[in-house]
Amino acid sequence: MAEHRRSLDAPSDAGGRGLLGRRRVLGYLIAAPTLAVGVSWLVNDSDPRPADAAVPSLPQPEDVFDLGDLQNLAAAPTSGLITVEMRTDGTAYFAVPRTEVGQGITTAFAMIVAEELDLPIDKVHIALADARPELLMNQLTGGSNSMRSMYTPVRTAAAITRQRLVEVAALQWGVAVDKVTAAAGVLTAPNGLTATYGSLAKAAAVTKTLKVAAELKSSSEFTVLGKPHNRVDAHDIVTGRKQFAMDMQVPGAKPTMVARPPTINGTLRRINNLPALRAMPGVTDVVGIAHGVAIRAETFGQCIDAIQKVDATWGPGTVDDESDETVLAKLRAAQLPMTVPPLLTKTIDAEFVFAFASNSPLEPDCAIADVRPDSAEIWACLKVPIVAQEDIAKQLGLPVDAVKVHVVQGGGSFGRHLFHDVAAEAAEISQKMGKAVKLSWSRTDNFRQGRTHPMSTSRIRVNYAAGNVLSYEQRHTSVQTDFGHGLGEMLTAYAAHLPIGGNLSFAESIFELSQSSPYNFGVTTQLLNEVPLKFNTGSMRNIYSPNVVCAEELMVDQLAAKMGQDPVQFRRNFLKDPRLLAVLNKAAEVGNWGKAMPKGTAQGIGVHSEYRAAVATLVEIDCRPATVDRPIEGEAVTGPRVTKALIVVDPGFCINPRGLEAQMFGGLQDAIALALTSSLHIKDGIPLEGSWDNYFYTREWNSPLDVQVLIMPNTSDSPSGAGELAVAPAFAAIACAYARATGTLPTYFPINHGTLGFEPLPLQPSTPQSPTDGLDHTF
Repeated sequence: MAEHRRSLDAPSDAGGRGLLGRRRVLGYLIAAPTLAVGVSWLVNDSDPRPADAAVPSLPQPEDVFDLGDLQNLAAAPTSGLITVEMRTDGTAYFAVPRTEVGQGITTAFAMIVAEELDLPIDKVHIALADARPELLMNQLTGGSNSMRSMYTPVRTAAAITRQRLVEVAALQWGVAVDKVTAAAGVLTAPNGLTATYGSLAKAAAVTKTLKVAAELKSSSEFTVLGKPHNRVDAHDIVTGRKQFAMDMQVPGAKPTMVARPPTINGTLRRINNLPALRAMPGVTDVVGIAHGVAIRAETFGQCIDAIQKVDATWGPGTVDDESDETVLAKLRAAQLPMTVPPLLTKTIDAEFVFAFASNSPLEPDCAIADVRPDSAEIWACLKVPIVAQEDIAKQLGLPVDAVKVHVVQGGGSFGRHLFHDVAAEAAEISQKMGKAVKLSWSRTDNFRQGRTHPMSTSRIRVNYAAGNVLSYEQRHTSVQTDFGHGLGEMLTAYAAHLPIGGNLSFAESIFELSQSSPYNFGVTTQLLNEVPLKFNTGSMRNIYSPNVVCAEELMVDQLAAKMGQDPVQFRRNFLKDPRLLAVLNKAAEVGNWGKAMPKGTAQGIGVHSEYRAAVATLVEIDCRPATVDRPIEGEAVTGPRVTKALIVVDPGFCINPRGLEAQMFGGLQDAIALALTSSLHIKDGIPLEGSWDNYFYTREWNSPLDVQVLIMPNTSDSPSGAGELAVAPAFAAIACAYARATGTLPTYFPINHGTLGFEPLPLQPSTPQSPTDGLDHTF
């Protein structure tokens, strides 16, 4: 796959200091054997400038205070407990209180520390912090917030570390502080004396915590930040040395799997052949748990063999009678009414449906648990480890400080690891068996019993007249989304600071803090209502935005057509944010918007602003029969193909262009899947999909060969959120391109949801036998 990327040059001010001049910051020297530095918290706010329009829209809550602002506020009280440590071997150590799941934050943090410390990046060691209850709400990974919330605090800690080393060297050498220089981990005096950072690590340590100040570098001095850098773990990944959660080995923790009921959240009533299961080759233990039969054996293959033989009596699940059709009917019945009457105006009404989707990462859910009578130890990929620790301790009947939770890097997340279901289940099994277990869910478990992004509808009404939009109403109705993973606690604790009122649910609050229309469309309201069905749901990458933005951008194209305007020019006329206008103009220019294209192909464009960032995506799609009907080996669905994509992004300040480009590319792949191919089909209360073969996430043969990512010049001195940013506008651009290529407005996503394309796996056994002919089916 060819991929072309470049960054635009960043501006600097007349004085050559760049966008960010030197700033004085506060932090702490922490009492420790070697030099350790804590931070104070700084929050950078930026408000979009309203554009002129005939009928301007009032700011929405997200414009004033968004989800990231909430996370920053919640993290502030314990920010001083986050430290950078200098070690005697000359390396810097930083235990990140966030989780690495492939998004590249460990590389970004290594770059930040290396920059402010003037240390080679290979001498910066980054680890993932264990659950630390004292951090309260400062250990949650989500909402594209890691860089946004921790950029300045981590820089501060590194800058104070460097300053302290310089001061100690100056004192020992009897020279002025400003005469000591630092470079590549070495301090140098005017007379040529030198000392490594490591040699001063102990001398620089303090016996009691002290408040100190330091200056951050100007961006004009940056030699690491803002420059492309490969991932710090790239070599380990490509050589197979990288250790993910499933690679963890703990002495005594044997492979464990679970035979599950044929319904979501079904319960175990009885194991009818327990002696026979325990007698199977390699099996060491079999116990009943709340939602299945746990089997521990010498190998995972022996666990799967035993699952084939389980004879159990199951109780009912929580959504046994539900299907796509029944859920959709309930959503439509729960849609909130429109409030603006169409008085002397023209009106466009539309409804868009978005199917259930899986947020299963490539790595199956897995965890290791070793539960003893008076203690427990857990290893898992956890994005909210403090909540996991609290819940598992309560489940086991142990004090919180008796449960140690280790955060392990995961092979993807997409929101899945906000929940600790698998870790809690591993703890339940270990406690009942009295032995350490290495639990792995199967692919089928992940798709059928794991978390799903809920089905939803977006109903939109627009009133327009005399070339202006007078009102825009969007009523988003969704199956209830579970936010019981830490964000809910933040909302409760900081309710008084939120620009929303009333008795809103957690989901409605998060919706209001993450959604806003970028257009001056007069009276604008975007509201959420939920249907409390007991599916296992969760927020998937970009939460509500992909569906909400896709629906809105399709309506924008409809409005442009009704008013006889080009879609890009229409957006130019109504956009509020100059940063969005800039990325839109750049996308239209570089993507050659409006060029002549063959019949059955078309361009589409989508814009989005969230996490204090701005992005525009321009795609080209091929919907001609030769493409739609092209033969693909195996059970698969083809359909239209995105042939070209351009993403233009303004991330505020770009820490690592290479990492940002990768995030944009990943968001595009998600968007292609959501728009064209990937969804769950619910029948009798459970997904029919049971593997990646059934779930048609974007395949290489359905990806564009031409992808370009353009990074705009820095518009801020700190980064915006970017990890989820590209999904929504890319989804919207693909949907708009499809509508223009086919002349048909798509209203059900993904567009191939009506085509099953595979023979569903049986519901029992819950995990099918491992294939023995896999090579016969490769292509």
